[in-house]
Amino acid sequence: QVQLVESGGGVVQAGGSLRLSCAASGSIFHTNAMGWYREGPGSRRYLVAGITSDGSTNYDDSVRGRFTISRDNAKNTMYLQMNSLKPEDTAVYYCNADLLDFSGHVYTDYWGQGTLVTVST
Repeated sequence: QVQLVESGGGVVQAGGSLRLSCAASGSIFHTNAMGWYREGPGSRRYLVAGITSDGSTNYDDSVRGRFTISRDNAKNTMYLQMNSLKPEDTAVYYCNADLLDFSGHVYTDYWGQGTLVTVST
């Protein structure tokens, strides 16, 4: 069974930094596009940063210049370096990926369980 497990969330003061990780585990043959989404209090879930298998990235305007997405394909792991955090960055952050396992099963739009980031003033 394939799993996406996020880690690295926590409480940080405004202006601080956190690094989130998303590790894909199981019988994974290939990880295609991956992304970080967030869902704040009373708001819908949306993409904040995405990365393709060849490393092309895209960012939501709200985080561009402060967040950096990266991935290590050998470890099937994706990261989100978050700097200059603001209270409005407070949200549950979810990892999302398209995966292929060794049996040929395709996991499209697969989600992790989420990790909470709280930015205090």
